[in-house]
Amino acid sequence: MKAVLQRVTRASVTVEGEVVGAIQGGLTVLVGVANGDTAADADYLANKTVNLRIFADAAGKFNLSALDVKGELLLISQFTLLADARKGRRPSFIEAAPPAAAQELFNYFVAQCRGTGLKVATGRFQEHMMVELVNDGPVTIMLDSADMPNREPRA
Repeated sequence: MKAVLQRVTRASVTVEGEVVGAIQGGLTVLVGVANGDTAADADYLANKTVNLRIFADAAGKFNLSALDVKGELLLISQFTLLADARKGRRPSFIEAAPPAAAQELFNYFVAQCRGTGLKVATGRFQEHMMVELVNDGPVTIMLDSADMPNREPRA
């Protein structure tokens, strides 16, 4: 699984003119599920997402996590994070998990994040979404569960 975390002052996602998810200060997280990803990948990314210290303390240092600041999370499934653009002009998405498997693991990731007690909003799976956000900093961090210690290689 891959995730792009953006520290935001506010963010929202709209589908067909309807706001389906919105947050105030916290993180917008774009999540891509790869073939072979498991619950262990989602657990790793959820733990990293809520505990990564990318919020400033009183001294302006990155010492606080989303949990520490009670940040809100806007979680959005985005299979294009698995794009392979190394060859040609059109990206390949063969690394992305099939929609049913991706949705199941994305929903599990959402549940893990909700289990922390933070407010969690989401987009809509497999819908054309308009995402609006104000990136605070800007702070943007990329995570990949392939970096998890002792992880088995993806199938």
